[in-house]
Amino acid sequence: MKKKITIIGAGAVGSSIGYLLVAQGTASEVVFIDVNNEKALGEAMDIYQATPFLNPAVVRAGDYEDAVGSDIVIITSGLARKPGQTRIDLAQTNVNIIKSIAPKITAVCPDSIYVIVANPVDVLTYTFHQVTNIPANKIIGSGTSLDTARLRTRLSEIYKVSPLQVDADVLGEHGDTSFVAWSKVRIAGVSVDEYADVITDKDKKVEPYDKEEVAEYIRKSGGIIISRKGATYNGVAAAVAYICKCLYSGVDSVICVSVLLKGEYGISDVCISIPTVIGMGGIKTTLTPTLTQEETEKLVASANAMKSVIEQVNCK
Repeated sequence: MKKKITIIGAGAVGSSIGYLLVAQGTASEVVFIDVNNEKALGEAMDIYQATPFLNPAVVRAGDYEDAVGSDIVIITSGLARKPGQTRIDLAQTNVNIIKSIAPKITAVCPDSIYVIVANPVDVLTYTFHQVTNIPANKIIGSGTSLDTARLRTRLSEIYKVSPLQVDADVLGEHGDTSFVAWSKVRIAGVSVDEYADVITDKDKKVEPYDKEEVAEYIRKSGGIIISRKGATYNGVAAAVAYICKCLYSGVDSVICVSVLLKGEYGISDVCISIPTVIGMGGIKTTLTPTLTQEETEKLVASANAMKSVIEQVNCK
């Protein structure tokens, strides 16, 4: 089956996503579109020449008309966050970029699934809803998928188990108001609050840790990486490649991504991340697991923070 994915933006994030899509065999054709066509040509050439060691695929650069027939369109275009700069600082500039891209790409790809990656991703995902006629179930923001991966990795270190056995989610904004839904965290099916007590070999004890310190570490990880290496792209590329894999799968998957809420937890008309079922065709449904009162309040606060930003920028 031909699996064509277009990536708008051939910077570090876009090119890393493209490489993973080919390396993992998720896409059989990848098209890069960028205002800097030479950069797009270079990235496409670099990845294409690696295919003998990866998977057979066509990788090329092009313009919007070359995106025709894409199953998925990934939008990474936008200015990158600088050290010390918040995602929200970028809001209006990157909103304007999304608004300039949207009519061009949707004109040639009206039936594609759109994955928004550029930051602030929740605001840009909302903007894409406002300025296009693409059905809501076909617009997905990468949201807290990366934050969730960071959380699971950190907890796997603490509990000394594979991250695949950590069931934990970060909800809300992909940013400062995100939070860990601790009431739902499980280690191999066991609540984090019970896990230490059920270990029979007490030499394998779990060292005490501060949950808020873990949550803060997750929120600040992006900034830490940027301060150390100048950018963050491998983690989000892996998250987006996984989302694409799920969208091609015949079996639905649950992942925390940014979606337009329509009454979940009493929240509407804003994009933030909650557990979402995705699969062939896009979003199938959202999930609303029971949260504690404090967690629900945090989710509402995060939604309100995003609404405040939306009110300050022109998303329409």
